[in-house]
Amino acid sequence: MKHLLAQGLGDAVGFVVGALLGFFAGQLLGCDVFDAGYSARSMVGIALVGLGGGLGLQAARRWLQGKVKDTDAP
Repeated sequence: MKHLLAQGLGDAVGFVVGALLGFFAGQLLGCDVFDAGYSARSMVGIALVGLGGGLGLQAARRWLQGKVKDTDAP
């Protein structure tokens, strides 16, 4: 049960941190997610947030997998 809770919290934190990094990367590149309409810059900003969230989720899962393998060793 603790493993599932840790996995869920890790996934959530990884996704949010990755999405925030994608958002701020878009801001640095001048791509505003909250721009009026669906301009090309807005779409690139939305894609960066999605990409960052997905990469953050995968990074959190790989990090947790490595911790589980380390603790399973006798």
